[in-house]
Amino acid sequence: MTATRSPDDRGTSDRQGAAVAHESTRDALRRALGTRARRWLLAITLLAGVLAAVALTAAADPADRTFAALSDTVQSLMSVLTPLFGILLVRDLRRAPDAVRVGPTLVAVGLPAVVIGVFGVVVCAVTLALAPADIADQPWRHAGTVAVGGVLVQVVAGLVGTGLGLLLRSPVVAFLATIVLPLGLYGLLGGVDALRPAQAWLTPYGSVRNLLSGEMSALRWVQWLTVLLVWGVGLNAAGAALLWRRRRSYR
Repeated sequence: MTATRSPDDRGTSDRQGAAVAHESTRDALRRALGTRARRWLLAITLLAGVLAAVALTAAADPADRTFAALSDTVQSLMSVLTPLFGILLVRDLRRAPDAVRVGPTLVAVGLPAVVIGVFGVVVCAVTLALAPADIADQPWRHAGTVAVGGVLVQVVAGLVGTGLGLLLRSPVVAFLATIVLPLGLYGLLGGVDALRPAQAWLTPYGSVRNLLSGEMSALRWVQWLTVLLVWGVGLNAAGAALLWRRRRSYR
């Protein structure tokens, strides 16, 4: 005869499952920056942002010394390295037991992404405020939208890293793909006049330019959400399904 679990037993089981899920997420967050190599990667990424901000402020024309112009270059440059954190987290996932889920890894990649995005906002603001030369007439125009946009840019970049890391076994190939695929699609769509409007709908770089300009409309927010669905949700859903199928075939 099969024993029937009481409501108390089911409640205990549910609490234990929630605790396991919490621990998995906590462990993934710890791994996001938990090694010396990853902390060095973070330091190099942030240093690149600082150097870019200082160089741009010193070399740009006064009309181009704005928070939006600085953020465009600084956040875009740092977003090249942000996917590496997602790729490294996925490499950890591949080495983990079959029971480990993809979800905590997707949450964990947000930690370095947000740190990089917020740091970029602070660096651009401080550099512009301390600029020794002339600056534009309205240097802080759309500053709030640009600041939010900078963080969102890094979050999408991190999710692109996890998605391609799940789809491609080699971390090196996955990292190169995070550069070649988005920019390749952007250039391909831009090469045909009829397809150029699709850049903002289908490519991360198209939405980055809008976000970091600060000139966002309802339509442009919808375009960014579409890019998030394609490159953030779609890539990771496909990668998680592929990982699950590979694990099942190994059993």
